[in-house]
Amino acid sequence: MSPAKLIQIAPPPLYEQIKAALRAAVLDGTYPAHSQMPSESELCAMFGVSRITVRQALGDLQKEGLVFRLHGKGTFVSKPKAFQNVSALQGFAEAMTSMGHEIVNRLTRFRTAKADSRVAAKLGLEAEALVTEIQRVRLLNREPVSLESTWLPEAIGKRLANADLATRDIFLILENDCGVPLGHADLAIDAVLADETVAHALSIDEGSPVLRIERLTHDAAGAPIDYEHLYFRGDAFQYRLRIDRQPYATSTRSTQ
Repeated sequence: MSPAKLIQIAPPPLYEQIKAALRAAVLDGTYPAHSQMPSESELCAMFGVSRITVRQALGDLQKEGLVFRLHGKGTFVSKPKAFQNVSALQGFAEAMTSMGHEIVNRLTRFRTAKADSRVAAKLGLEAEALVTEIQRVRLLNREPVSLESTWLPEAIGKRLANADLATRDIFLILENDCGVPLGHADLAIDAVLADETVAHALSIDEGSPVLRIERLTHDAAGAPIDYEHLYFRGDAFQYRLRIDRQPYATSTRSTQ
């Protein structure tokens, strides 16, 4: 028998090795958020490679959002973004605390008002029906990250008047305190520029880009129960989702 041939696997390119090493240093806090990375010449000496190789590694890290460059000043570590997976229906605090983040809510409005035409239509109510309007600023690790406006049918919303809206998700209050089992939510996501109200709430400049989520949550029977507008700071938060490829439908057409 002839001797078995050894399969040689080529090592990854140098720039990928450097990228992996620098990524690990950013993620483990060796280079904390907003700190300056070593200069290109320092990285060349550190890894024993050319400037082109270092630039390619840094360029890839910049595309991943881990670092950013300031012309004439160097490369700096980006502030990591918190994220929420949308594969399951969860409240913001419910999702963030499971990842070790601290969430506190600043309640800025709780009132009963007549629903405008859009809110009434979303909740399946008659024009100008009474709704409960709740507005909160969500603080992530003590920094404002989102502005949340919520509308609920008045019969349900008034039961939240004495609830702990400073620390709890409305979803959990509805389920555990009000006995309303939730079913599903429809979401629409887009990017808008912050108006004066959003900018003030999130401590950003007016006209800054923000992520806007329109969410309509239904109870287990399918009735609309909770309509929301959520505005997230684009530099501090992201939604993530997984999309699976669906197999092609098998044709049932007869070949005869």
